[in-house]
Amino acid sequence: MIRVVKRISLKEPVLIAVWPGMGEVAVKAGLFLKKSLDFELFAEVENTKIFPPQGVIVDRGLVHIPSIDEGSFYFYKRSPKKRDLILFLAQAQPPLDKSYEFGRLLVEFISSYKVFRVFNFAAFPQAIQHTQTPGVWVSATHKEILEEFSSYNLKILEEGQISGLNGLFLGLAKEKGLKGACFLGEIPFYTIQIENPKASLAVLKVIDRYLELGLEFKELEEKAVFLDTEINKLVGYLKGEFSSPESSPLSEEDIQRIKKELERFTKLPQSVRQNIEELFKKASQDLSYASELKKVLDEWGVYKEYEDRFLDLFRKKS
Repeated sequence: MIRVVKRISLKEPVLIAVWPGMGEVAVKAGLFLKKSLDFELFAEVENTKIFPPQGVIVDRGLVHIPSIDEGSFYFYKRSPKKRDLILFLAQAQPPLDKSYEFGRLLVEFISSYKVFRVFNFAAFPQAIQHTQTPGVWVSATHKEILEEFSSYNLKILEEGQISGLNGLFLGLAKEKGLKGACFLGEIPFYTIQIENPKASLAVLKVIDRYLELGLEFKELEEKAVFLDTEINKLVGYLKGEFSSPESSPLSEEDIQRIKKELERFTKLPQSVRQNIEELFKKASQDLSYASELKKVLDEWGVYKEYEDRFLDLFRKKS
Protein backbone atom coordinates (compact mmCIF):
# COMPACT_ATOMS: atom_id res chain seq x y z
CA MET A 1 0.00 0.00 0.00
CA ILE A 2 0.99 3.65 -0.30
CA ARG A 3 0.36 5.74 2.79
CA VAL A 4 -0.19 9.45 2.23
CA VAL A 5 1.32 11.43 5.09
CA LYS A 6 0.56 14.88 3.73
CA ARG A 7 -2.23 16.06 1.44
CA ILE A 8 -0.84 18.29 -1.29
CA SER A 9 -1.94 20.12 -4.41
CA LEU A 10 0.55 20.32 -7.26
CA LYS A 11 0.61 22.07 -10.62
CA GLU A 12 1.29 19.70 -13.54
CA PRO A 13 4.14 18.02 -11.66
CA VAL A 14 7.08 16.29 -13.30
CA LEU A 15 7.91 12.95 -11.72
CA ILE A 16 11.46 11.65 -11.36
CA ALA A 17 11.68 8.04 -10.15
CA VAL A 18 14.96 6.48 -9.00
CA TRP A 19 16.19 3.29 -7.35
CA PRO A 20 19.52 1.40 -7.13
CA GLY A 21 21.12 -0.10 -10.21
CA MET A 22 24.43 -0.38 -12.04
CA GLY A 23 26.91 2.28 -11.05
CA GLU A 24 24.34 3.63 -8.59
CA VAL A 25 23.70 6.16 -11.36
CA ALA A 26 19.99 6.68 -10.73
CA VAL A 27 19.76 6.52 -6.95
CA LYS A 28 22.74 8.82 -6.42
CA ALA A 29 21.27 11.33 -8.86
CA GLY A 30 18.01 11.19 -6.93
CA LEU A 31 19.74 11.64 -3.59
CA PHE A 32 21.59 14.64 -5.03
CA LEU A 33 18.29 16.21 -6.12
CA LYS A 34 16.75 15.59 -2.71
CA LYS A 35 19.73 17.18 -0.99
CA SER A 36 19.93 20.14 -3.38
CA LEU A 37 16.25 21.12 -3.45
CA ASP A 38 13.66 21.67 -0.75
CA PHE A 39 11.79 18.38 -1.17
CA GLU A 40 9.24 17.32 1.42
CA LEU A 41 7.90 13.85 2.16
CA PHE A 42 4.24 13.28 1.31
CA ALA A 43 3.77 9.52 0.85
CA GLU A 44 5.45 6.22 1.69
CA VAL A 45 5.25 2.73 0.22
CA GLU A 46 4.86 0.17 2.99
CA ASN A 47 3.66 -3.33 3.82
CA THR A 48 3.39 -4.45 0.20
CA LYS A 49 4.97 -7.87 0.91
CA ILE A 50 6.82 -7.36 -2.37
CA PHE A 51 10.23 -7.06 -0.67
CA PRO A 52 10.70 -10.27 1.36
CA PRO A 53 13.73 -10.10 3.70
CA GLN A 54 16.64 -12.27 2.58
CA GLY A 55 18.07 -12.76 6.05
CA VAL A 56 18.16 -11.35 9.55
CA ILE A 57 20.22 -8.74 11.34
CA VAL A 58 22.20 -9.93 14.37
CA ASP A 59 22.74 -7.40 17.14
CA ARG A 60 24.49 -8.44 20.35
CA GLY A 61 23.68 -12.03 19.66
CA LEU A 62 19.99 -11.44 18.96
CA VAL A 63 18.36 -11.74 15.54
CA HIS A 64 15.91 -9.23 14.08
CA ILE A 65 13.95 -9.14 10.84
CA PRO A 66 15.28 -6.03 9.01
CA SER A 67 12.95 -3.24 8.03
CA ILE A 68 12.98 -2.59 4.27
CA ASP A 69 12.68 0.87 2.78
CA GLU A 70 10.22 0.25 -0.06
CA GLY A 71 10.30 3.84 -1.28
CA SER A 72 9.05 7.34 -0.51
CA PHE A 73 7.44 10.15 -2.51
CA TYR A 74 8.65 13.73 -2.07
CA PHE A 75 7.35 16.96 -3.56
CA TYR A 76 8.94 20.30 -4.38
CA LYS A 77 6.74 23.30 -5.08
CA ARG A 78 8.20 25.87 -7.45
CA SER A 79 7.24 29.34 -8.59
CA PRO A 80 3.77 29.79 -10.16
CA LYS A 81 5.37 29.92 -13.61
CA LYS A 82 7.14 26.56 -13.28
CA ARG A 83 5.91 23.01 -12.86
CA ASP A 84 6.22 21.34 -9.47
CA LEU A 85 8.29 18.19 -8.94
CA ILE A 86 7.65 14.76 -7.47
CA LEU A 87 10.62 12.58 -6.56
CA PHE A 88 10.18 8.87 -5.90
CA LEU A 89 13.23 7.51 -4.13
CA ALA A 90 13.73 3.85 -3.19
CA GLN A 91 16.75 2.15 -1.67
CA ALA A 92 15.96 -1.21 -3.28
CA GLN A 93 14.42 -2.73 -6.37
CA PRO A 94 11.83 -5.49 -5.97
CA PRO A 95 12.58 -9.08 -7.00
CA LEU A 96 12.36 -9.53 -10.77
CA ASP A 97 9.05 -11.39 -10.64
CA LYS A 98 7.52 -8.60 -8.55
CA SER A 99 8.70 -5.63 -10.65
CA TYR A 100 5.52 -5.50 -12.74
CA GLU A 101 3.28 -5.51 -9.67
CA PHE A 102 5.38 -2.85 -7.96
CA GLY A 103 5.53 -0.68 -11.07
CA ARG A 104 1.75 -0.78 -11.43
CA LEU A 105 1.34 0.26 -7.79
CA LEU A 106 3.54 3.33 -8.34
CA VAL A 107 1.95 4.33 -11.64
CA GLU A 108 -1.60 4.02 -10.28
CA PHE A 109 -0.67 6.29 -7.41
CA ILE A 110 1.11 9.04 -9.34
CA SER A 111 -1.47 9.16 -12.12
CA SER A 112 -3.94 10.75 -9.68
CA TYR A 113 -1.65 13.80 -9.46
CA LYS A 114 -2.08 14.65 -13.15
CA VAL A 115 1.62 14.24 -13.82
CA PHE A 116 2.90 16.13 -16.88
CA ARG A 117 6.03 14.05 -17.51
CA VAL A 118 7.58 10.89 -16.05
CA PHE A 119 11.35 10.52 -16.06
CA ASN A 120 13.74 7.92 -14.69
CA PHE A 121 17.47 7.28 -14.90
CA ALA A 122 19.59 4.21 -15.57
CA ALA A 123 23.13 3.16 -16.39
CA PHE A 124 24.23 2.04 -19.85
CA PRO A 125 27.45 -0.04 -19.85
CA GLN A 126 29.64 0.85 -22.82
CA ALA A 127 33.17 0.21 -24.09
CA ILE A 128 34.50 3.49 -22.71
CA GLN A 129 37.24 4.40 -20.23
CA HIS A 130 36.45 5.70 -16.75
CA THR A 131 38.36 8.89 -17.61
CA GLN A 132 36.00 9.76 -20.48
CA THR A 133 33.03 12.08 -20.18
CA PRO A 134 30.00 9.78 -20.43
CA GLY A 135 27.30 10.33 -23.00
CA VAL A 136 23.58 10.09 -22.26
CA TRP A 137 21.14 7.88 -24.15
CA VAL A 138 17.39 8.35 -24.20
CA SER A 139 14.36 6.16 -24.79
CA ALA A 140 10.91 7.72 -24.62
CA THR A 141 7.24 6.79 -24.50
CA HIS A 142 6.32 8.98 -27.48
CA LYS A 143 8.08 10.50 -30.49
CA GLU A 144 7.19 14.00 -29.32
CA ILE A 145 9.27 13.47 -26.18
CA LEU A 146 12.31 12.61 -28.29
CA GLU A 147 11.69 15.82 -30.22
CA GLU A 148 11.59 17.82 -26.97
CA PHE A 149 15.16 16.69 -26.29
CA SER A 150 16.42 16.90 -29.88
CA SER A 151 18.80 19.77 -29.04
CA TYR A 152 20.30 18.11 -25.97
CA ASN A 153 22.99 16.09 -27.79
CA LEU A 154 21.52 12.82 -26.56
CA LYS A 155 21.94 9.44 -28.24
CA ILE A 156 18.65 7.73 -29.07
CA LEU A 157 18.38 4.09 -28.04
CA GLU A 158 17.00 2.90 -31.36
CA GLU A 159 16.46 -0.72 -30.33
CA GLY A 160 17.15 -3.18 -27.55
CA GLN A 161 15.62 -3.39 -24.12
CA ILE A 162 15.66 -1.64 -20.75
CA SER A 163 15.58 -4.38 -18.15
CA GLY A 164 14.06 -4.39 -14.70
CA LEU A 165 11.94 -1.75 -13.08
CA ASN A 166 13.42 1.07 -15.19
CA GLY A 167 11.87 -0.28 -18.34
CA LEU A 168 8.68 -1.67 -16.83
CA PHE A 169 7.88 1.54 -14.97
CA LEU A 170 8.10 3.63 -18.13
CA GLY A 171 6.11 1.11 -20.12
CA LEU A 172 3.35 0.98 -17.50
CA ALA A 173 3.29 4.78 -17.36
CA LYS A 174 2.74 4.86 -21.13
CA GLU A 175 -0.14 2.40 -20.83
CA LYS A 176 -1.69 4.78 -18.31
CA GLY A 177 -1.48 7.61 -20.82
CA LEU A 178 1.57 9.30 -19.28
CA LYS A 179 4.48 10.63 -21.31
CA GLY A 180 8.13 10.52 -20.38
CA ALA A 181 11.60 9.13 -20.94
CA CYS A 182 14.44 7.14 -19.45
CA PHE A 183 17.88 8.77 -19.53
CA LEU A 184 20.77 6.31 -19.50
CA GLY A 185 24.21 7.50 -18.46
CA GLU A 186 27.16 5.67 -19.98
CA ILE A 187 29.46 3.74 -17.64
CA PRO A 188 32.48 1.55 -18.51
CA PHE A 189 31.80 -2.18 -18.56
CA TYR A 190 34.51 -2.75 -15.97
CA THR A 191 33.01 -0.36 -13.41
CA ILE A 192 29.40 -1.51 -13.21
CA GLN A 193 29.78 -2.23 -9.51
CA ILE A 194 31.48 1.09 -8.76
CA GLU A 195 29.55 4.25 -8.01
CA ASN A 196 29.76 6.49 -11.05
CA PRO A 197 29.19 10.15 -10.16
CA LYS A 198 30.16 11.17 -13.72
CA ALA A 199 27.18 9.32 -15.16
CA SER A 200 24.89 10.67 -12.43
CA LEU A 201 26.14 14.15 -13.26
CA ALA A 202 25.52 13.62 -16.98
CA VAL A 203 21.84 12.70 -16.54
CA LEU A 204 21.32 15.40 -13.93
CA LYS A 205 22.55 18.05 -16.34
CA VAL A 206 19.86 16.99 -18.81
CA ILE A 207 17.14 17.36 -16.16
CA ASP A 208 18.67 20.57 -14.84
CA ARG A 209 18.49 22.15 -18.29
CA TYR A 210 15.01 20.82 -19.09
CA LEU A 211 13.46 21.95 -15.79
CA GLU A 212 15.63 25.06 -15.35
CA LEU A 213 16.58 24.07 -11.81
CA GLY A 214 19.87 25.98 -11.57
CA LEU A 215 21.64 23.18 -9.70
CA GLU A 216 25.16 23.59 -8.35
CA PHE A 217 27.26 20.53 -9.26
CA LYS A 218 30.60 21.33 -7.59
CA GLU A 219 30.28 18.62 -4.93
CA LEU A 220 29.42 15.94 -7.48
CA GLU A 221 32.21 17.07 -9.82
CA GLU A 222 34.77 16.85 -7.00
CA LYS A 223 33.56 13.37 -6.12
CA ALA A 224 33.96 12.29 -9.76
CA VAL A 225 37.54 13.61 -9.86
CA PHE A 226 38.39 11.86 -6.60
CA LEU A 227 37.04 8.52 -7.80
CA ASP A 228 38.86 8.78 -11.15
CA THR A 229 42.10 9.50 -9.31
CA GLU A 230 41.72 6.51 -7.01
CA ILE A 231 40.87 4.16 -9.89
CA ASN A 232 43.86 5.49 -11.86
CA LYS A 233 46.18 4.72 -8.95
CA LEU A 234 44.90 1.20 -8.54
CA VAL A 235 44.92 0.47 -12.28
CA GLY A 236 48.44 1.92 -12.54
CA TYR A 237 49.64 -0.27 -9.72
CA LEU A 238 48.09 -3.41 -11.17
CA LYS A 239 49.72 -2.66 -14.53
CA GLY A 240 53.07 -1.86 -12.94
CA GLU A 241 52.84 1.69 -14.23
CA PHE A 242 53.26 4.94 -12.34
CA SER A 243 52.38 8.53 -13.10
CA SER A 244 55.95 9.78 -13.75
CA PRO A 245 59.57 8.59 -13.79
CA GLU A 246 60.17 10.40 -10.52
CA SER A 247 57.31 8.70 -8.72
CA SER A 248 58.06 5.75 -6.49
CA PRO A 249 56.03 2.53 -6.30
CA LEU A 250 53.01 2.67 -4.06
CA SER A 251 53.63 1.48 -0.56
CA GLU A 252 51.55 -1.29 0.95
CA GLU A 253 49.85 1.37 3.03
CA ASP A 254 48.91 3.28 -0.15
CA ILE A 255 47.53 0.16 -1.77
CA GLN A 256 45.41 -0.75 1.23
CA ARG A 257 44.10 2.81 1.48
CA ILE A 258 43.09 2.85 -2.19
CA LYS A 259 41.43 -0.54 -1.92
CA LYS A 260 39.60 0.56 1.19
CA GLU A 261 38.32 3.71 -0.53
CA LEU A 262 37.21 1.80 -3.62
CA GLU A 263 35.58 -0.89 -1.51
CA ARG A 264 32.98 1.65 -0.48
CA PHE A 265 31.90 1.90 -4.11
CA THR A 266 32.18 -1.72 -5.25
CA LYS A 267 29.47 -3.47 -3.28
CA LEU A 268 26.45 -4.81 -5.10
CA PRO A 269 23.23 -3.00 -4.24
CA GLN A 270 21.22 -5.02 -1.73
CA SER A 271 18.32 -5.24 -4.16
CA VAL A 272 20.59 -6.93 -6.74
CA ARG A 273 21.83 -9.42 -4.13
CA GLN A 274 18.20 -10.20 -3.30
CA ASN A 275 17.33 -10.75 -6.96
CA ILE A 276 20.30 -13.09 -7.38
CA GLU A 277 19.30 -15.12 -4.32
CA GLU A 278 15.72 -15.34 -5.57
CA LEU A 279 16.92 -16.61 -8.94
CA PHE A 280 19.19 -19.21 -7.31
CA LYS A 281 16.20 -20.42 -5.33
CA LYS A 282 14.05 -20.67 -8.45
CA ALA A 283 16.81 -22.27 -10.52
CA SER A 284 17.31 -24.95 -7.86
CA GLN A 285 13.69 -25.98 -8.48
CA ASP A 286 13.52 -25.25 -12.20
CA LEU A 287 16.70 -25.07 -14.31
CA SER A 288 14.96 -22.96 -16.92
CA TYR A 289 15.72 -20.00 -14.63
CA ALA A 290 19.47 -20.67 -14.92
CA SER A 291 19.81 -18.66 -18.13
CA GLU A 292 18.15 -15.64 -16.53
CA LEU A 293 20.41 -16.04 -13.49
CA LYS A 294 23.53 -16.26 -15.67
CA LYS A 295 22.48 -13.11 -17.52
CA VAL A 296 22.16 -11.15 -14.26
CA LEU A 297 25.50 -12.46 -12.97
CA ASP A 298 27.21 -11.46 -16.23
CA GLU A 299 25.55 -8.03 -16.35
CA TRP A 300 26.91 -7.21 -12.90
CA GLY A 301 30.29 -8.86 -13.49
CA VAL A 302 29.96 -11.21 -10.50
CA TYR A 303 29.79 -14.60 -12.20
CA LYS A 304 33.18 -15.61 -10.75
CA GLU A 305 31.91 -14.82 -7.26
CA TYR A 306 28.95 -17.17 -7.74
CA GLU A 307 30.50 -19.66 -10.17
CA ASP A 308 30.65 -22.64 -7.82
CA ARG A 309 27.04 -22.18 -6.70
CA PHE A 310 25.91 -21.76 -10.30
CA LEU A 311 27.64 -24.94 -11.49
CA ASP A 312 26.30 -26.82 -8.48
CA LEU A 313 22.80 -26.28 -9.85
CA PHE A 314 23.66 -28.56 -12.77
CA ARG A 315 25.70 -31.04 -10.73
CA LYS A 316 22.77 -31.62 -8.40
CA LYS A 317 20.39 -32.19 -11.30
CA SER A 318 22.74 -34.66 -12.99
